[in-house]
Amino acid sequence: MEESKPVSKTNNLGKPIFVKHGRRKHTKIQTLDVVLFVILTFLGLAIIMPFIYVIAVSFSTQEEYLKSTLLLFPMEATFENYKALFQDGRIWIGFRTTSLFVLLGVPLNMFLTTTMAYGLSRPDFPFKRSFIYFVVITMLFSGGIVPMYLLMKDIHLINTIWSVVFNYGINTFYLIIMMNFFRSLPIEIMESAKIDGAGEWRVMLSIVLPISMPIIATMILFYSVDRWNEWFHAMIYIRDNNLVALQLALRSIVIDSQISQQMNASSLVTDAKFSEGMKMAAVIVTMLPIMCVFPFLQKYFVKGMTVGAIK
Repeated sequence: MEESKPVSKTNNLGKPIFVKHGRRKHTKIQTLDVVLFVILTFLGLAIIMPFIYVIAVSFSTQEEYLKSTLLLFPMEATFENYKALFQDGRIWIGFRTTSLFVLLGVPLNMFLTTTMAYGLSRPDFPFKRSFIYFVVITMLFSGGIVPMYLLMKDIHLINTIWSVVFNYGINTFYLIIMMNFFRSLPIEIMESAKIDGAGEWRVMLSIVLPISMPIIATMILFYSVDRWNEWFHAMIYIRDNNLVALQLALRSIVIDSQISQQMNASSLVTDAKFSEGMKMAAVIVTMLPIMCVFPFLQKYFVKGMTVGAIK
């Protein structure tokens, strides 16, 4: 890079003034880039290191885990933790139940959220401001767990999949994001369709939804993650062991392995299961399905969150 030459200027008295520019500014920019690179590198390592640790422990043995202070690369990789985890039949019941939560719950969530967001985004919707206030209030106050449990009991949904599916209809935050996205769409497109004789349902299904794929894919991802991680309502409403959720099944398997390990340790038995490795394997098993879906929706996810959160 060539060194910037001084530029000659004159002041009010006509005397020349020499000004140097370019090199110092470029040096400051380079220093700032280096500082930002170092900070972002440390933040990236702080995010990645725990994930690497979880994977390493899930493939390690108990002896190697006890010998290492920070295990990142197991020298004797083994699949015994995953084998012990999948040999328990409860995990397959958990996969089946949680998959039903996703397959039945996400379409219900998307239908309710999309229709309500579209209605509240229309400028001529009657009493729109009052409905928005009612929606926002639910972010601060809720009916409580006991009234909801009594309601599910009265309509005979306890110990069924539907008690968890119907308990969670609309997420208020997701509704606001989708409503803001619909507001950002050109209103002239909807008005031209109405002039041609299209009704509100036709406008929403044939015009609005096809051009709203970014926000729809984003909401599908959000609701899928919520349903996949469902455990609290399943713990309250479901007591049937054949309908246990995946997270609760993994929790019970890990707790049983810890109790077995403690009992075997007290009786000097050496073939006990590695409970910490099974716990990390359970974390990987829970995260893997969502991690496989996320890359396919990533471009829609970023665009949908950016456009929907502008207002």
